Amino acid sequence: MQTKKPAGRLFFRLLLYFPSVATTNLNAWLVRKSGLLAGTRHLIRDDTVRVGRSSENDIVIGEAAMVSGRHLEIRKQGDSYRLVDLNSTNGTFLNGERITEALIEPPCVIRLGADGPELTFVIDDLPAQDLNQTLVVPPVPDAGSIASEHEAAASSPSKAHEDLLSDAVHRARMARRMGIGDSTVVIMREMLDAALHRTGRKFKAVIAVLACALVAVSAFGFWKIEGLRKRKHQIDGQIQQIEAMLARANQNSAETDQLINRLDQYEDKAMALQKTLLYRVGSFEHEEAIKNEIRVLMAEFGAETYSIPPEFLGQVKRFVQQYEGPDRPNMARALGEASQQMKTMRRIFEQNNLPPDLAYIVLVESALSGGSTSPAGAVGLWQFTPATAKDYGLKVGGGLDERLDAAKSTRAACKYIRDLILDFGAGSSVMLALAAYNLGPSRVKAAVRKVNDPIKQRSFWYLYRVRAVPPETREYVPKVIAAMIIGRHPERHGF
Repeated sequence: MQTKKPAGRLFFRLLLYFPSVATTNLNAWLVRKSGLLAGTRHLIRDDTVRVGRSSENDIVIGEAAMVSGRHLEIRKQGDSYRLVDLNSTNGTFLNGERITEALIEPPCVIRLGADGPELTFVIDDLPAQDLNQTLVVPPVPDAGSIASEHEAAASSPSKAHEDLLSDAVHRARMARRMGIGDSTVVIMREMLDAALHRTGRKFKAVIAVLACALVAVSAFGFWKIEGLRKRKHQIDGQIQQIEAMLARANQNSAETDQLINRLDQYEDKAMALQKTLLYRVGSFEHEEAIKNEIRVLMAEFGAETYSIPPEFLGQVKRFVQQYEGPDRPNMARALGEASQQMKTMRRIFEQNNLPPDLAYIVLVESALSGGSTSPAGAVGLWQFTPATAKDYGLKVGGGLDERLDAAKSTRAACKYIRDLILDFGAGSSVMLALAAYNLGPSRVKAAVRKVNDPIKQRSFWYLYRVRAVPPETREYVPKVIAAMIIGRHPERHGF
């Protein structure tokens, strides 16, 4: 039984195969599906249209923090359109599936981030308006109703003026309460455009009032955002000072606990500030790439922290440089000739409901060299000792060693890592599991039990700051994080 294809998609394909059917009245649009500007239509007028949070984009979506500064592009290629993700932090989704680049056909839904704003791609014969950025924002009337209103305004100018002013002020106040400056600008510009179709002295006064309202709302938003920026700068300065003092403090001293308590207080203030709407809308300074990638990974692992310890950040940077330099051949092989093997391992981790990026542990353990053998007798891609291998169902002995089987050893590694995560409980258990994979669970438990507080025993970042874990493990975890960062975005690191 054949499924019935949407009429819009069939018509779009007719245009591709029979260009003569096209008319000059058809336009491609991106239509917002949610938020204050739901229903807003953005005309795709150029060969390349860029969408993102930065004001430099052709279509600015500034009300959602998960939207990257430069998130995606729509590229016109002949009579077709192609959607391209611009290495955005939270990804681009086409009809629910994450894509890097794909041909799009109307009607389809484009989402910025897994739970971000949605846009619908359509093609129809609505007329384009002559604005700096072509928008159709409901409930602004279309060209036909504007003409009717123009005729009505000639006979009843006072009422027409009052209606337009009332609508503009109401929408401007709404935008100010929401704290969305970009939306306010669009609303006011739309109303001004409608106003320019009217004549008369009284209506010129209305235009002046609208312009003043636009300036007032913009000034208010700028003042509030500047206040948030100064407050964030002060909090960040205090956190940096405490982190520097922690680096010099003695392990498990009373001074260390006092400093960490102060750090927690400032982090709570910073995270509360980040949750405000104006903070998300405001153009705050962007963090360096490595720190931002660490934050993304920590959010996925449930180990979020506002302040990343400087020593940890420095270690990650050092290992990224090492993978780009002396260890480049191993990383290049893993991302090149062995890339299919890495994809298979990531898929096995996903099938076991584990973060697929944990598969990059194998790069640190063996650099994907199956013949690796450690002084302790660990063998294979995942460097299992004979005892651990047998505990997780691998056959070792009698001429058979399943530690050398990539698929079987990866499934065993998933079971082992799952047990480690469950063993260390909630919070930053994934990070503690990474430490235990290197050091062994018993040695990690012995190290963390030096800390009296059982809650703090579960916090990787606390244990890292008080140096409760051995130096070897303090290097191992950042090295795995560095491998994950390169594995997620190899092109950014020259691979």
